Amino acid sequence: MKLFTFPPAPNPLRVSYFLKYKGLEIETEIIDLKEKQQFNAEYVAVNPNATVPALLLDDNTLLTDSIAICAYLERKHPEKPLFGQNDKEYAQVIGWCHKLYVEGFSAVAEVLRNGSEFFADRALPGLTPIKQLPALVERGQTRIGLFWNMLDKHLSEREFVAASGFSQADIDAYAICQFASWVKASIPTECENLNRWHQQVAAILD
Repeated sequence: MKLFTFPPAPNPLRVSYFLKYKGLEIETEIIDLKEKQQFNAEYVAVNPNATVPALLLDDNTLLTDSIAICAYLERKHPEKPLFGQNDKEYAQVIGWCHKLYVEGFSAVAEVLRNGSEFFADRALPGLTPIKQLPALVERGQTRIGLFWNMLDKHLSEREFVAASGFSQADIDAYAICQFASWVKASIPTECENLNRWHQQVAAILD
């Protein structure tokens, strides 16, 4: 199998942290998003979505979503589990990964892709030109604030985000915190539970 990725970007970062925690190494090709290499014909032939990460399996099946890549590799390498200890915890982790993506990742992406000149006519990923909507920058900033508060409240009664221990949900939330710095957003000091959790996860991953 072969992983196409660009580790600084938030979705690839989710996979990078997964691999690091698991101690896994797989063949990797860097697709430099800063140079817009995702639009090169050679890569589009592999992944018509022109996005990263993408995992090409040995039978030429292509996985193009971070959560799908991590879930697949979890089944192949169950040691140091990141998707819970049983079926219920697996569902909880998947559910939280989705919630974090919808409420956190997409909020930051709204600000970045609608406010940065680098993403002019690329407000959404992919090959189709999409114009920026400046009004979404303000909405995204509001959503980021709501996301911090939601996660801080959730962590007031638990050590980690989902299930009974450290999981992919923590990795995803941590990657969102890193991503938020791209739009000069950071965890508010008053979010004590979230800051405590962030320090704890940093000690695990970094």
